[in-house]
Amino acid sequence: MSEMTFDKMAQQMSPEIYHNLRRAVELRKWPDGRMLSREQLALCLEAMIKYEREHQVPEQQRTGYLDRTKHRDDERGGEPEAERIKWRE
Repeated sequence: MSEMTFDKMAQQMSPEIYHNLRRAVELRKWPDGRMLSREQLALCLEAMIKYEREHQVPEQQRTGYLDRTKHRDDERGGEPEAERIKWRE
């Protein structure tokens, strides 16, 4: 019987298993309702990242992706408005 390494398991993971792991990480619990331990969470994240790299998942869809092209001003619709400060005596 061949030895299954973590890397080999991640390479052979099906899209369905990947999506199940992703959902478990998002909810922090397994489909049966049991909570993920810290160790399970770390292993799931590692497996997901290896899967994404191995199966060339687009960068924008990868675990931990941050879109650094957007600016806070864009969300408000342009330049921030100046606010008046009123002093009270």
